[in-house]
Amino acid sequence: MATNTNSPIACKEFENYLKKLFRISNEDIKMLIKDFHSEMKKGLSGYESSLKMIPAFVDRPKGNEKGKFIALDLGGTNFRVLEVELDGKGNSSVLAVSKFVITKNAMQGSADQLFDFIAESIKSFMLENSISCDEKIELAFTFSFPVEQTNIAAGTLIVWTKGFTAKGVVGEDVVIILNEALKRKGISNVRVAALANDTVGTLVAKSYTDTSCDIGVILGTGTNACYPEKMSNITKWRGISKKENMIINMEWGNFDKLPITTYDKDIDKASPNIGRQRLEKLVSGMYLGEILRLVVNDLMKRDLIFKDLNTKLFCSSYDFLTEYMSLIEGDDSENLGKIEVFLIEHGIANINMQSKILLKKICNLISTRSARISAAAISAIVMWMDPELKKKHTVGIDGTLFEKYPNYKSVMEEVFVELFNKNAKKISLEPAKDGSGIGAAIIAAVAASSEK
Repeated sequence: MATNTNSPIACKEFENYLKKLFRISNEDIKMLIKDFHSEMKKGLSGYESSLKMIPAFVDRPKGNEKGKFIALDLGGTNFRVLEVELDGKGNSSVLAVSKFVITKNAMQGSADQLFDFIAESIKSFMLENSISCDEKIELAFTFSFPVEQTNIAAGTLIVWTKGFTAKGVVGEDVVIILNEALKRKGISNVRVAALANDTVGTLVAKSYTDTSCDIGVILGTGTNACYPEKMSNITKWRGISKKENMIINMEWGNFDKLPITTYDKDIDKASPNIGRQRLEKLVSGMYLGEILRLVVNDLMKRDLIFKDLNTKLFCSSYDFLTEYMSLIEGDDSENLGKIEVFLIEHGIANINMQSKILLKKICNLISTRSARISAAAISAIVMWMDPELKKKHTVGIDGTLFEKYPNYKSVMEEVFVELFNKNAKKISLEPAKDGSGIGAAIIAAVAASSEK
């Protein structure tokens, strides 16, 4: 392969090489679906699998759930408390919402310090919004940390992430700890009715308003999916349940039966979870910009792009964001002026048209691979549930990658046409907002109605 020349021929050679490298063919997709089904079966049976297939202890709502609920959305140093009302007719509304910032002392102190802070925040939210301290209230707890869930309202923290180190929480049931903190703060009328995962919340929130929604997907900084599974297929299940179905949190980001490039290998080697989360590293918004950065660095070393320029934009790991790719690929102007303005703002001037076109094409190769893998994984779930595609399947999707990246949705839909022809219309990709808030409240409503 030609190197150390900025000729159009050399650029075209490398572009063709990249096309082959990032291509996900129809045959690749069919193999992915086959492997996906194999991993699903193993995960549901309790055997070692790259798909964990975690029972969520809840089924989809019927749409008639009704009442007011408090939702606690804890996923990092900033957290939200919401009051959500369900009207029993498939409609939900957020009556009030407050955001709180957890102090460093609470994050890194003891379990009591952290959860007392959270309980105090819930108390101030209730006072501020005139929520009765006498009436019984169900609380839905979205806890976005690695948890081994053992019941609809029970889950043990496996490990802290995102800078949290509060002692006395790992290995303990976070619902019990929160309930005890609420009692200490004199909030005796609030009870944690459900522990929720944001992916499951996405499915529940969308299926509350659309009964055909049977897949929930996150396509943002990270990625995951869930769907309702027949209890008879969850052969690792040892409990007793009257439900016919239970939502399964797949943790599909860890699926590892995928072809990878040298750039993907470099990202994996530099990551804190080497050998894990392969699908996430090829698909999610956290990694796409870094893949682009590594490819451009390779081109610069070969003197095929940004000739004679020393730019910091592509120097530091994870400094090139996926939103930059979105801006570049979304530039449809004749002279790619938006790309030029972006590059100038980041210290790269006098860019020739060839470099701008090449940069846009690389963004497209990386994002297209991401969208095709996402669509293939969704297709695998649809085919698992409905092999002959007899029914309509709405896929509720939350995340900025799906919502904001140019043509991401249309590329996914092309895969459905390749696989299912006319039946592709039976799969509908729909935005599903706030599964960690509204979805969690609906899960609490489902749990409350089950108890009754």
